[in-house]
Amino acid sequence: MNSDSSKKSYSYKDAGVDIVAGNSLVEAIKPLAAATKRSGADADLGGFGAIFDPKAAGFKDPLLISATDGVGTKLKIAIDMNRHDTVGIDLVAMCVNDLVVQGAEPLFFLDYFATGGLDVSAARDIVAGIADGCKQAGCALIGGETAEMPGMYAKGDYDLAGFTVGAVERDQLLKADNLNDGDMLLGLASSGLHSNGFSLVRRIVADFNLDYAAPAPFDSDVTLGDALIEPTRIYVKSCLEAVRAGHIRALSHITGGGLYENIPRVLPKNLAAEIDASSWSLPPLFKWLGDLGNIKPRELATTFNCGLGMVVIVPADKADAAKEMLTAAGETVYRIGKLVMREENAEQVIINGLEENWQS
Repeated sequence: MNSDSSKKSYSYKDAGVDIVAGNSLVEAIKPLAAATKRSGADADLGGFGAIFDPKAAGFKDPLLISATDGVGTKLKIAIDMNRHDTVGIDLVAMCVNDLVVQGAEPLFFLDYFATGGLDVSAARDIVAGIADGCKQAGCALIGGETAEMPGMYAKGDYDLAGFTVGAVERDQLLKADNLNDGDMLLGLASSGLHSNGFSLVRRIVADFNLDYAAPAPFDSDVTLGDALIEPTRIYVKSCLEAVRAGHIRALSHITGGGLYENIPRVLPKNLAAEIDASSWSLPPLFKWLGDLGNIKPRELATTFNCGLGMVVIVPADKADAAKEMLTAAGETVYRIGKLVMREENAEQVIINGLEENWQS
């Protein structure tokens, strides 16, 4: 005779969700979030929503700018390497670099972390990276969501999404209609692949049976894996300083789509960017990818940043001052070209010397 005691007793933990682990993660990351405190936010985790006070941050008549992004399949390389401490920097970088291009100062950041089963140690490393990125950008990590979703993600897999809000005083917003024929283009060096083109990179790694733990073919001082997951550079503080000094007319964050797709996003229809490919060296990582994958130079420059993570448009008479200020802030700065009048229906990005300088 069946009694109630013989019935299976279900629990959330048996189904793959561990509330205790989730709580221990919150406790583990509280000091990481607290370390990102800034004026306007107290960065205290645990409530339902977080408050930010733009007036306390020093703004008088601000416009709010927001951005959201992920890290993409770069995460798979980090997972394969079991190295989770830098992808959080990538997450922040991809969001905050999209704010500074409009002249905005990032104020706060929220993250969404989803996984099949919570590994508290790996998750803490990920959030430590997010906190590091927030400190580099000067924004507060004020909240987030950790979702355990067994059945949605394979064991060990996870995904990240970030969301940020920034502010810019109404009269300091960077707009395309401020640009003129003859304005100069400066390129700021990238720190590697940043967070784009990784589906192609992983295909090449798989097809050529490459080992992430082996020395990089283009730099024997680092492993291939470390070279590939080098975190995205955060350009916020250096660019904000130059924006507020009045040196910068526009900024283009070079992400997916490379130089050809991202620069037109900040140009009016009547102007084109004329760039000289010999004005900076294609970094060895990109040259190696191009050679190994037989990737044409045009395809390289439409997929990857090719060594330039941010393109800065400045008035010709302020190019020297802008270069000096950005260099003093730690950037490697190249003079890469200028804006010209666009011929009807012509491309908005012209890169001269691409094949000669990038083809083996």
